[in-house]
Amino acid sequence: MTSSESLSITRVIAKLEPGGAQLGALNLTLALRDCGIESHILAGHSTPEGLDLFADHGIEVETFASPHDLQYECSREFAGWLGPRLAGAELVHGQMFGAWWAAAEAVPADAPLVGSEHNAVRWPGPPRVEQMRAALQRIDLFFATGPASRALVLELGLPAERLRVGIAAVVGAPARQREGLPARRLVYASRLHHEKGPDLLLDAVALLERPPPTFLLGAGPLEPALRQQVAALGLDEVAQFVGWQAEPGPWIAGAAACVIPSRHEARSLTALLAMALGVPVVGTAVEGMPELMAEGRGLLVAPDDPEALAFALEGVLARRRLPNLAAARAYAMAHTQERVAAYYAEAYRSLVTRNTKAPAAL
Repeated sequence: MTSSESLSITRVIAKLEPGGAQLGALNLTLALRDCGIESHILAGHSTPEGLDLFADHGIEVETFASPHDLQYECSREFAGWLGPRLAGAELVHGQMFGAWWAAAEAVPADAPLVGSEHNAVRWPGPPRVEQMRAALQRIDLFFATGPASRALVLELGLPAERLRVGIAAVVGAPARQREGLPARRLVYASRLHHEKGPDLLLDAVALLERPPPTFLLGAGPLEPALRQQVAALGLDEVAQFVGWQAEPGPWIAGAAACVIPSRHEARSLTALLAMALGVPVVGTAVEGMPELMAEGRGLLVAPDDPEALAFALEGVLARRRLPNLAAARAYAMAHTQERVAAYYAEAYRSLVTRNTKAPAAL
């Protein structure tokens, strides 16, 4: 199969919601069209917001509509539902363990199967290590975004030659600053979830001598507690909840800093966008963030340490301590949609033709 030939893939997503892994899948799906690759999207568990996210871009999602989160589940029912839908598939890409495990059970023997994990695996219940080990034997190629997920699949027996680094495109740059926003401001753009650390950001802002306007873009289960925290810290005139933003670029552009206070983070799409926009990134040294922020591309502090975060933010706000913005921008802009789509397209086509050539590295 040549790079000009059309290809249809079936993408199976365990949990569809407005999150980094899902946004990466959406952006990749759109970019692959220019490479002659169309995608059929199947989802296990979906939120209305996740379905709307894809629908807003004209992508229909067929969903199993499980009432339960299938990210870490081994659902025989989901696998059974996938069976007839994967029959005749040219290639299947399962994203999150619950999806690629079920796909491994259902995919025809002659169809290439790709798996991927964005974040480190954190079992919510009993670890399903043996099920993961068995499913990996059926995987033809695996994309792991962070170092923890890479190490895990290798430990469980995935041959090293089948492992690739999962990457995502920077989307939303260039962007103009949204009118009316102050230049001296902090921006957080992620799910309002414990693992993303928005509570740590609020604690850090409260420690600043002159807390700047702080905009929290996102939605999630932590929002009620965060609003209570804002009131308790006396930040009512400082912190603003602006909800989920499909285009965060105009909010980030021109900000004093973009803050990634995560407790867990394989590779932040928000950080990559801020880097492309020339905005300093202050993040926590967890999982894949040291890779992303290497060579001075961003400032890193210890996780779960509001004092350290406040100290770094104070330095950025005072312009005493800044990352290498030119290096950050150059790194981010090397991750265009075209280059990322070509990376995956070559991998997909190599599998379909049973070619062992690896995709070109960025």
